[in-house]
Amino acid sequence: MTAETAPATDPAMSYVYAVSRAGTPLDAALPGQPGLEGGPLRVVRAGELVALVSSVPAASYGTEGVKAQMEDLERLELLARTHHAVVEAAYEHTAVLPMRLVTVYLDDGRVRGMLDEREPEFSALLARLEGHVELGVKVYADPREAVTAGGRGPATDTAGSPGRAYLQRRRAQQQNHRETYRAAGAVASEVAARVADVARAHVTHRPQQGDLAQAAGENIVNDAYLVHGTRADAFRAALTGLADDVPGVRVEITGPWAPYSFATPPPAGGGEPR
Repeated sequence: MTAETAPATDPAMSYVYAVSRAGTPLDAALPGQPGLEGGPLRVVRAGELVALVSSVPAASYGTEGVKAQMEDLERLELLARTHHAVVEAAYEHTAVLPMRLVTVYLDDGRVRGMLDEREPEFSALLARLEGHVELGVKVYADPREAVTAGGRGPATDTAGSPGRAYLQRRRAQQQNHRETYRAAGAVASEVAARVADVARAHVTHRPQQGDLAQAAGENIVNDAYLVHGTRADAFRAALTGLADDVPGVRVEITGPWAPYSFATPPPAGGGEPR
């Protein structure tokens, strides 16, 4: 995230969504695709690169404004959805380098300076990403579903005392829990092996929790793979049926997406220019 402190005399700032090569059909993504705050999109060129940009109010996207947006979940969700919608629209037409959420500069001149300074990094990343998409793989463990699907663990003796029956049920639940997570771990280990010949790169993300984890069970693996667009079907085929016979374990494949997980350039001098 990059946000600059805006002077009082400057009512607008330049928000950067993505970077692409000059001469690519990035302009095709502009008509009918609104940016943040409903503003129109435009391109800013510097040398062999172009940035996809829109103007945003300084009061909302300067340092203090950004802090307030990060603390307001509804505003943050709207910001993220709009940012990603713009990037995805652009990626339908050409390879782009998605920028981090809330990458903001004082004006287009600062955007050009950023492009000039980071041209070697951005060009190398674009060369790596061209023709590729991101596919996500999530593995879920759900001990309750394992019980419903046939169960694991020892049978309980219902003829004994209530206390003994309770302890047996607890032991069965604990054993089922352990075996479900052990099975999920084995399935997760198999994923990378199955797609090794298809994926070009692999990134491990933190498993989704809380409001982000809306699917049943616990997300224990949340990985992203860089795959050439022509191999996306082969990637999915390689994972078909992986967890079909494993009660309580589910594999979810998402995408294709613009390759966010592989687009972050290394910081320049500890952070992006301001």
